[in-house]
Amino acid sequence: MSITLVIFAFFFGLLISRIGLPPMVGFLAAGFVYNMAGFETPDELQLIANLGVTLLLFSIGLKLKLKDLATAEVWGTSVVHIFASTLLFFVIIFVSKSLFSVPFFDLSIPAIIVLAFGLSFSSTVYAVKVLEDKGDMSALYGKIAIGILVMQDIFAVIFLAVSEGKYPSIYALLVLLLLLPPVRRLIYKLIDQAGYGELLVVSGLFFALVAGYEFFYLVDLKGDLGALILGIVISNHPKSNALSKSLFSFKELMLVGFFLSVGMQGLPTLPVVLTAIGLVLILPIKTWLYFFITSRFGLRSRTSLLNAIALGNFSEFGLIVAALGVTQGFLSVEWLLVIAIAVSISFAVASPFSKYAENIYQKYKKTWCVFEKDNLHPKDKIIDTGEATVLIIGMGRVGTGAYEVLDKTRPKNVLGIELSDERAKKLREKGFNVEVADATDTDFWNMVHQSKPIEEMIILAMPNHRSNVYAAERIQASRLDCKIVAVAKHETEVNELTKMGIPSFNLYREAGEGLASQALKEINLKND
Repeated sequence: MSITLVIFAFFFGLLISRIGLPPMVGFLAAGFVYNMAGFETPDELQLIANLGVTLLLFSIGLKLKLKDLATAEVWGTSVVHIFASTLLFFVIIFVSKSLFSVPFFDLSIPAIIVLAFGLSFSSTVYAVKVLEDKGDMSALYGKIAIGILVMQDIFAVIFLAVSEGKYPSIYALLVLLLLLPPVRRLIYKLIDQAGYGELLVVSGLFFALVAGYEFFYLVDLKGDLGALILGIVISNHPKSNALSKSLFSFKELMLVGFFLSVGMQGLPTLPVVLTAIGLVLILPIKTWLYFFITSRFGLRSRTSLLNAIALGNFSEFGLIVAALGVTQGFLSVEWLLVIAIAVSISFAVASPFSKYAENIYQKYKKTWCVFEKDNLHPKDKIIDTGEATVLIIGMGRVGTGAYEVLDKTRPKNVLGIELSDERAKKLREKGFNVEVADATDTDFWNMVHQSKPIEEMIILAMPNHRSNVYAAERIQASRLDCKIVAVAKHETEVNELTKMGIPSFNLYREAGEGLASQALKEINLKND
């Protein structure tokens, strides 16, 4: 990547982040400005972008369970929305063809169908990036959103295979070997041998790019799908979370290339820009379809709305469809620019909506709740905290340790809140009092406030700092009269919590002080 492009990416990303928008919007802008300034696109940029997307899909796989895709709210929403959204865009493009005498609107019926199909998809890259930044990957709406995106990726693979006339080879049956226990055990053993250092990072790159991408590509399957599937295969390994964390920074850096590449698709004309804006104006309907369909499966209005907002954008898959159409001659090159601009604008528009999604829900709660079914989904019911006087939010290693200490002096009055079903189940089997709930959910804290309020203390021990901050904001808004304490890892996090009036426990500093105290004890014992 050229030095000039790095400079553009840094300053535009910094500028946009200072006004409260995600840096990715700045990277999109950097790509457009860089292109408009007449600079040549670096040859390696597309390679970097592709690497970022592949690593992203591998990371999704590491956090995904196959059973999450089998739920009705995931596959049902995916199928219904694809058909409904495709029909929506087909009608709009067909009508626009009759109304406007723009040369690139002269499309055949099959071309309109393909174009509408590409526009019906949502961006995996954007949605996962937003969910990770908010710490909502494990939230119910986040899991549903990811499941829908994975289903869309599967539809995309099928479509591309059919449209390109490229079908899997006979050797594609080898893919099934990945799902067999002996092969899984071999993969798990290799991961065990990698340890936790730099070799773990290299092992992640190997499984994502070589064993996943290249293996699938060799048997005429989409390489990105291979990275996703191999991630799912590894997801049950105890080190899957550590593997995901080890690749995080590398993946984030590569994805900068993706957003830059989207913004560098070409120089648009006025009709192209106006068409792209017109498509973006239709996005609210596409977003509402997500909300309406998911609410039919018994999800709370909040879950449906947050899921819809996360998916309320255009996908990079639309660019692939447009490029395919240009190559095969049934779409003009203008449509590639239209979709590139529409994708970019949709990211920029969706970002503030994602940031203030909770506020949007609260402000118009009565309106959203009209669509809520009486019989709610079992996983989306608000729990009652009962007789608990102490709440521990986040039952990882820190939260579990705090629970064990407090439970000795307050038996049966300590309640752990955990987002992960599996972790909560394992803790219950060990005798812990744990409920599954989303601590960033305002409705949860309203329930706590309205039932028997927590009298003593709420400990925020979630691993994601942003999640702790969101939860703290929800608690303060609910006016619960109890002490709040939160964990932190860095001085900046401590300072942010202090400004909110929340005492914090600096994990790294306290661990260092504890280690020093223990060392001094050992020295004194030796001297005695």
